[in-house]
Amino acid sequence: MVRKKRQLSEEQRQELRERLEKAREAKAPSQQLTINESLRGIPDTDPFSPARVRGWIRNTQLKLKALRGLKDSKDLKERAMYVREEVYLGNLQNYLRTGVYCDNRWGAEQQHKVSYKCVAMAYYADGTAKRSVGVWYPDIGGKYTVEMAEEDNAKRSVPDKVKVHKSYRNMRKKV
Repeated sequence: MVRKKRQLSEEQRQELRERLEKAREAKAPSQQLTINESLRGIPDTDPFSPARVRGWIRNTQLKLKALRGLKDSKDLKERAMYVREEVYLGNLQNYLRTGVYCDNRWGAEQQHKVSYKCVAMAYYADGTAKRSVGVWYPDIGGKYTVEMAEEDNAKRSVPDKVKVHKSYRNMRKKV
């Protein structure tokens, strides 16, 4: 049985609108209980804000629906494409749940690479800092580049090690 739509007069509609408006005003702001506490204060302008990450999740879910046929493909590259999107979706959902970002790429299309920041310096025995190319270091105020690494390696000249052979059988005199 189909239920008839109730007919309301303009006065009744206005009364319902006012009641709905009053209920919306009385409603408390969202507490965002579905995301981790550490992410709740991040502004929407931040690249890793929960609102943006939710957009990336929606985008990735749409891609997965489109790639569903590749899930059981015989072509290894097609299956890898599906799995990559599936793992990215899981990592995004995990980020909202735990507050820890576990992927090397970020963005709606995974177009950006995650860069690393050094928070605790390590040093060689001679007192020089250990560094990796592409990492941001606070003491130099930027990323450590390949040119910097070549310059540092030239300063710290390490003598070439002589290759030691375990066996000198061919060099022994036969008696």
